[in-house]
Amino acid sequence: MKGYTTPTHGYLDPELDEDELGELELWEAMVVNAVGTVIEFWGFKRNQGKVWALLYLRHAPMTAAEIRNQLGLSKGAVSMILREVETWGVIRRVRRPGSQAWHFVAEVELLKMIGRVFQDREVSLVRRVKEDLVEAERIAKEAGNVPEMMLDRLTRMRRLAGLIEHALDVFLKTAQLDVTDIEGIFTDEEFEEGAPEE
Repeated sequence: MKGYTTPTHGYLDPELDEDELGELELWEAMVVNAVGTVIEFWGFKRNQGKVWALLYLRHAPMTAAEIRNQLGLSKGAVSMILREVETWGVIRRVRRPGSQAWHFVAEVELLKMIGRVFQDREVSLVRRVKEDLVEAERIAKEAGNVPEMMLDRLTRMRRLAGLIEHALDVFLKTAQLDVTDIEGIFTDEEFEEGAPEE
């Protein structure tokens, strides 16, 4: 399946090749393609979104072979995708009575699913960036020859990373994303009192 073309009639018009539909009905292929497009936009693999969408849509446990046949993917691709999305808690494996094969079902608690992915990707990335900026700020201050203006801007970048890390932590605990403290961080106004000093 190809991606979306530019809409000309106020809606998204997916280009779907007949030989790429697998065993899906056209409308099902449009659904999994749409979800795959969004997932790909967020920096994940398109087929990861398609697998989750198929499992969610069907609302029934499916084997790797069934997923492969339905989506027209290779055995290796499905195996890799299932490992990745299972690690993030986007799907889970279950046993069905009378079957030796593992079956897979979609995670349906959206916030729980997003929280796991954020924890694995965004939070750890922001944490690493903040640690690098903290270390860079320490080295720059010890150097003694860095202009005050540059130190100030480095401090602002480090503070921003800390505020983003804090906002993501709060989001994961409460499902509310508060970015009000970030708004003026790059302006010449003084840092707001009480903002987390990370």
